[in-house]
Amino acid sequence: MDKLIINGGTPLHGSIRISGAKNASLPILAATLLTESSCSIKNVPDVSDTNYMVQILNSLGVSIERYSGTVITEAKTIQSAAPYELVSKMRASICMMGPLLARTGKAIISMPGGCVIGTRPIDLHLKGLKALGATITQDGGNLTLEAKNGLIGCEIDLRGKSGPTVLGTANIMMAATLAQGTTIIESAAREPEIEDLADFLINMGAKITGQGTRVITIEGVTSLHGAHHEVIPDRIEAATYMMAGLITGGEITLKNICRPHLKTIEEKIQQIGHYISYNADETQVTVSPTSNPQGCEIITDPYPSFPTDAQAQFTSLLALTPGISVIEDMIFPERFMHCAELNRMGAKIEVDRGKAIVHGVTQLTGAPVMASDLRASAALVLAGLAAKGTTQVNRLYHIDRGYEHIDTKLQDLGADLKRVPNSI
Repeated sequence: MDKLIINGGTPLHGSIRISGAKNASLPILAATLLTESSCSIKNVPDVSDTNYMVQILNSLGVSIERYSGTVITEAKTIQSAAPYELVSKMRASICMMGPLLARTGKAIISMPGGCVIGTRPIDLHLKGLKALGATITQDGGNLTLEAKNGLIGCEIDLRGKSGPTVLGTANIMMAATLAQGTTIIESAAREPEIEDLADFLINMGAKITGQGTRVITIEGVTSLHGAHHEVIPDRIEAATYMMAGLITGGEITLKNICRPHLKTIEEKIQQIGHYISYNADETQVTVSPTSNPQGCEIITDPYPSFPTDAQAQFTSLLALTPGISVIEDMIFPERFMHCAELNRMGAKIEVDRGKAIVHGVTQLTGAPVMASDLRASAALVLAGLAAKGTTQVNRLYHIDRGYEHIDTKLQDLGADLKRVPNSI
């Protein structure tokens, strides 16, 4: 188990390339199960979550070749049961339910990542697949979904207490591509990752309209064919590196970005007072700090509103921004575990019932901190980059789930840090 040792206080400068989106890659890789033909997926990030997904596909019988960010699959003969030892390591593995059910008529999958059927985890996924005609049983920690007579298109409302479900929308959309008749998903997720999945499925021969809106329509087809696809840039990784430049007082340029996906990030950066500019075709962005930043209010909500996955990183930036900032997470009200660790570094943050009140301080001090999840770990790395002294970020495996070679990229920008085994 690695940790990151950061000697903070160095302004970052230079340019790096943003990787493909992890949250788009996972369902797209799962979608290759829908055809026995070969598929080629480019710009797949080398992170532990995509590595687990590739291993799961391989365990199901998919032939896989991987090199330089490209994954080539061929799923001629596949089985229906996903192994617990792999599924348990990654919650997003549930997005295989839809493709397996549509392709083989059966899907057996362990409850992923220790989740239970409840408000957040997979209740909406199961609701949608059941509406398509699947029978669902649970035994010994496994879910068995069957559709002996095939799936039948229908109207499905996927709205939950915290808004639309992204993976649930992906699961139902994939299953519906091979269902009989027409499926209409209401309260569908609008995230760019859903649009990217839809584009890939359309390249495979699926008939899908409405992606990027609250209503997606899928007209089932009898079979899908292989396709080539390039995954969109990771908007959350881009937001994280923007924060890295601004929190250290440096100027950095990010290549391979999509400006429309960063609209709310851009708005908040400008509201704080920092500078942001794009090249002519809006595939590169440069951020630089102002000498007079001010606090702001952030409320997370489903896309196109401010993303919950960027909330923790902005918390680190605002911890060093003069004035008072208010951050409210409407998606995951308990997603503030990073705040206690930031306070250990000298931040002044009060958390109460899904809301953080951030009183900006002038200096953070390096300290040993513990990452609790993917985005919280990124927030702690950002804080360490700006802090006086040395910060030790433990449980680095969290950040490896979604950031490709983060230590190398930060070093390329001039950061003084190193990855070391936890025993040292």
